[in-house]
Amino acid sequence: MGKFKIKTNKAAAKRFRVTGKGKVKREHAFASHILTKKSAKRRRRLRHGALVSKREERTIKMLLPYQ
Repeated sequence: MGKFKIKTNKAAAKRFRVTGKGKVKREHAFASHILTKKSAKRRRRLRHGALVSKREERTIKMLLPYQ
C-alpha cells in the first residue's frame, strides 16, 4: 500500500480559510438577501468574518487536509 493523497472537500474550501496560526475563518450567514428588515447595525456586523468554534475546527480541518 503506497502513499496517497486526500481529496480536499471543495464545498468546504470555498467557505473556510485557515489563518497563519491555524485557526479557521468563516463568513457570517444571512447576509445576502432580504436585507431590508435587518437593522443597519446587524447588516454591518454580518460583513465581518468570524472564527469557527473549537468544537467544529477539527471537523473542518479534516475536510481541508492541505491548508
